[in-house]
Amino acid sequence: MIRKATDIFSEWASIGKDEGMQRNHWNAVKKMFQILNKDQSQSFSFIDAGCGNGWAVREMLKNPLCLYAMGVDGALGMIERAKKLDPNGNYVFKDLMEWEPKTLVDMVHSMEVIYYFNDPKKIISHMKDKWLKPNGKLIIGLDFYKENMDCHNWPKKLNTKMTLLSIKEWIQLLKNCGLEDVKSYQTNSSDSFEGTLVLYAKKLN
Repeated sequence: MIRKATDIFSEWASIGKDEGMQRNHWNAVKKMFQILNKDQSQSFSFIDAGCGNGWAVREMLKNPLCLYAMGVDGALGMIERAKKLDPNGNYVFKDLMEWEPKTLVDMVHSMEVIYYFNDPKKIISHMKDKWLKPNGKLIIGLDFYKENMDCHNWPKKLNTKMTLLSIKEWIQLLKNCGLEDVKSYQTNSSDSFEGTLVLYAKKLN
């Protein structure tokens, strides 16, 4: 039976694998934060979509311009872990497709999450329409994409559904969602790794 990704991540949180995810993703997320914060001179609010144990939320809050940051995740185990690590933090257990923030934010960040959705366009459009302010920034990190051949066996390995698209297809998908200024980067690439695909875009209205 195909497993839900959120169940897998809850299980991982219970055995401490969230710490390994944090270490493995840190260099890519650091680059994503640099992209988000480039030319950022005003204070801002931030949501981490699929926040795991909340480490990226806590990192972003170290930026003095970040007035508010929160995380949302559909894996209960991850949210429980986030709240244990940061009792005063703002972490919400909710299906990303069903959740809306009380107020729109300036930045939405998501690392290694979006391809677990059967319809990535639907969740990205939801974030654009229901989460982001006008002129808000969206940044997405993905290790699962067509050009990274080593990842193609992940759905079978984890026994869960994933959506595999090429870089060109991801860029077009963001444009089809009505996002503007779409850019792509491959960060932390090496002889043995194609790199994390980073997608950046803005909501202009």
